[in-house]
Amino acid sequence: MSSGELFHIHPQELQFPFELKKQISCSLQLSNKTDNYVAFKVKTTNPKKYCVRPNTGVVLPGSTCDVTVTMQAQKEAPPDMQCKDKFLLQGVVASPGATIKDITPEMFNRESGHDVEECRLRVVYVAPPRPPSPVREGSEEDSSPRASVSENGHSSALEFQAASKGFNERVEAEDTSFQARAHISKLIEEKTSVIEHNIRLQQELELLRCEGNKGRGGIPLMYVVLVGLVGIILGFLLKRT
Repeated sequence: MSSGELFHIHPQELQFPFELKKQISCSLQLSNKTDNYVAFKVKTTNPKKYCVRPNTGVVLPGSTCDVTVTMQAQKEAPPDMQCKDKFLLQGVVASPGATIKDITPEMFNRESGHDVEECRLRVVYVAPPRPPSPVREGSEEDSSPRASVSENGHSSALEFQAASKGFNERVEAEDTSFQARAHISKLIEEKTSVIEHNIRLQQELELLRCEGNKGRGGIPLMYVVLVGLVGIILGFLLKRT
C-alpha cells in the first residue's frame, strides 16, 4: 500500500490480466487519511487506451473511493509483455463540503501555489487466471498427485486430443447423416418410378379391356345376321315346294 499525506493508495501498481481482444479492468482504492475533504484527479500517458471512472472526485474525511481503470481490447501483445504506460494520481485539500462540481483544473496546478500531492503508478501485465482442470469422479488414480495434470504441456496435449476426438465424432456423424439422406432420396425416387410405372400399366390394361369389349360385342351381331339369312333361305325354299 502506497501512503502519502492525503491518501492511502492500494494497490501500488495497476495489474491487468492481459488477454487479446478483450476489455480488462482493475480497481484502485483511495483512502482519505485526513480530516479534510480531499479532491483527486487521475491522469494517464495513454488516454485513448484506458477509461478511468471516476477520473475526478472528492473523498470525504476518513472515507474511501474506488476507481475503476478499464483497458480497451488490444489486437497485439506488447514485446515481452512489458507496458510503458503510467498513471498519475493527484490529490489536493478541498474546502469543507466540496463536491465534484467544485473541482477545477486550477486546483491541481502547482504553479498557482496549490499544495498538490502526486503519486505515479505503473501498469503491469499479468497472466490471466487459468480455469480449474476437470476432475473425473470415482477414480482414486485421478485424485492422486501422479494423475494430476502438470504445467509441462500435458494439459495442452489432453485438450488437443479431446478436441480432435470431438471433431472426428462430429465428422462421422455428418457423414452418417449425409449417407442416410442420400439413401432416403434414392428410395423416394424408386417409389416415384414404381408409381409412374403402375399408372402406365393400369392405363394399358384399361385400353385392352375396351378393345376386348368391342370384340365381344361384334360376335352376337354376326350370329343374328347369319340366323336371319338362314331363315330367309329356308322360307324361300318352303314356298317353292
